[in-house]
Amino acid sequence: MTPLRAGTLGGLRSALPVPGYDRDRLRTGIVHLGVGGFHRAHQAMYLDRLMARGRALDWAICGVGVLPGDRRMRDALVAQDGLYTLVTKAPDGTLAARVIGSIREYLLAPDDPEAVLARLADPRTRIVSLTVTEGGYNFSPVTGEFDAGQPDVAADLPADAPPRTVFGLVTTALARRRERGLAPFTVMSCDNIQGNGDAARRSFVAFARLRDPDLGDWTAERVSFPNSMVDRITPGTTEEDIAEVRRRFGVADRWPVVCEPFTQWVLEDDFPAGRPPLEEAGVQLVADVEPYELMKLRLLNASHQALCYFAHLAGYRLVHEAAQDPLFADFLRSYMEREATPTLAPVPGVDLAEYRRSLLDRFSNAGVRDTVARLCAESSDRIPKWLLPVVRHNLTHGGEVHRAAAVVASWARYAEGVDEQGRPIEVVDRLRDRLTTAARRQRTEPLAFLADPELFGDLITHERFVAAYRETLASLHGRGARATLRDLVDRD
Repeated sequence: MTPLRAGTLGGLRSALPVPGYDRDRLRTGIVHLGVGGFHRAHQAMYLDRLMARGRALDWAICGVGVLPGDRRMRDALVAQDGLYTLVTKAPDGTLAARVIGSIREYLLAPDDPEAVLARLADPRTRIVSLTVTEGGYNFSPVTGEFDAGQPDVAADLPADAPPRTVFGLVTTALARRRERGLAPFTVMSCDNIQGNGDAARRSFVAFARLRDPDLGDWTAERVSFPNSMVDRITPGTTEEDIAEVRRRFGVADRWPVVCEPFTQWVLEDDFPAGRPPLEEAGVQLVADVEPYELMKLRLLNASHQALCYFAHLAGYRLVHEAAQDPLFADFLRSYMEREATPTLAPVPGVDLAEYRRSLLDRFSNAGVRDTVARLCAESSDRIPKWLLPVVRHNLTHGGEVHRAAAVVASWARYAEGVDEQGRPIEVVDRLRDRLTTAARRQRTEPLAFLADPELFGDLITHERFVAAYRETLASLHGRGARATLRDLVDRD
């Protein structure tokens, strides 16, 4: 068994593709905050593609862990010189793997924030990219206001405080560059939220203005925040995945990444400090990302939510098993066609009917073995950003809402923390206690869960939505998930 690191690449060439470029020639041009499976299956993969062609060698990635829990990733990547195995699993069961080499170094901010600040302030750093989750931008999903009272954010506001958040790290580095007369880097969000660049701009400018109004104005005027749409289903790595890499390829990789074959990246071309030639690696550089991101968020991401709560309640634990069930597929198809698609403008170069069909095929990919639990996690960040915009559009324009209302009701039932057989459900959400407390009151107070203005705004005042929500919730309590879904599908 060969441990994965720079010195062993030569011996691995006969087992799988490895970087053919000289990694000693790489120079860091990108700092990425929040290195996880998706970043390594997506952005880092695109950079590796370019480097394999002898391009973008001055755009290597310095990964940064912001949270203490990122220590495990630091340990794995440092031990492997930033290398890891990317495993692609196709629906027909075929598997492809390669070693990715575009991550040149990894720093853990809680251990040494000054080292991270030095890398961010280095003039060779021209892009700072982010995958900090949908909730990482620290603003209310209803009001859009930045939450300055969040304890870690408040602790980062003094200019001399050792940064503990992405806001503190990025803003302190921008302040240093400004003081030194250096151009700012571009901040590139790769998170699944509508207008992710705009969201990043609002959050970082708000934080900078709280620290120093002049710095906030400079950030607003000088820093670019391009929008993007990113897509690749990337489930969490399992012990079975690690064992499979060892068995098939003879590689001892501490943390490989498994993903589907499909990948897409649509990116607003706004990089004053320069960028890699990403279009040569398959990235779509466009002037307006919004049509693509709305398509993905309202069809793919919201459909994941439409699937996952019903699936868990019905006993499914793997996404492909639920997606292959004709009842679930019919419900997803109906939601996408009748509620999500009418909210979308035409998407240049995309056949939406074919895109919807491709999503059902992707969800049904048994090789990926994506988990229902992954889709159910952090729903309080996801539902307001992915599903509720569909609801609000259709309420305003007279469109159908009963399927989306049923999805919200299925989340409310799931959030009770007990399944239909009386077994506990592990609710993973930053608002877990609040959600579960409200959900457990709803058998006697049916609107208890919906009556949360931070999550749902004024939806509780829209009788058409509320009636559909109450009907589904009552059915889930009285008849269970499968019978409820059957009624919803039969209505069509």
